[in-house]
Amino acid sequence: MSSKDLFMKLRSLSGKDLDDALPALARLRIQVFEAFPYLYAGTIDYEQDYLRKFSAAKDAFIATAETDTGKIVGCATGSAITNHHSEFAEPLVRAGIDLRSTFYFGESVLLPDWRGHGIGHQFFDAREQHARVHGYARTCFCAVERPADHPRRPVDYSPLDTFWNKRGYTKRPDISANFDWPEEHGGPSLPHIMHYWFHDL
Repeated sequence: MSSKDLFMKLRSLSGKDLDDALPALARLRIQVFEAFPYLYAGTIDYEQDYLRKFSAAKDAFIATAETDTGKIVGCATGSAITNHHSEFAEPLVRAGIDLRSTFYFGESVLLPDWRGHGIGHQFFDAREQHARVHGYARTCFCAVERPADHPRRPVDYSPLDTFWNKRGYTKRPDISANFDWPEEHGGPSLPHIMHYWFHDL
């Protein structure tokens, strides 16, 4: 599968466009995040509600990667951090990070068959450009931490740290947040440590 078989459709989804795309975006997030390292057992209803709220945030941006037949195989989101849950913002406030000048990347998800064609870089390029246009000084995201000996870690698992470093992002081990989510359907929500990564624009 080559990158020429796919094109990027960059758009801020709202209204009917968002409603039409919500089921596919929700399924995509669940499919990607159920794998290591997130091991997230999500539901369609929760994901659609999350995406709908995300799209209403200040300076919200959603990029989708679609095949020439219109199938959504990847998406990336970003918005102002000031409108996010306090769990996202409070660690930054405690660390002295100015929320008004910080653009937050929600997620970048892509189905396995479509990885390795530069789409991840296009997602970062698009969101960083969006942040620059809106006057932000930096971008950031947070990623889950898993121990090297985690029992569900695949033998061939390769963390994205190197990719993020090449994109100019620096991990801040001193800034972390705790988020709860279930790792099994019907199971309890478990605590997870997330560390922040930053890039100055």
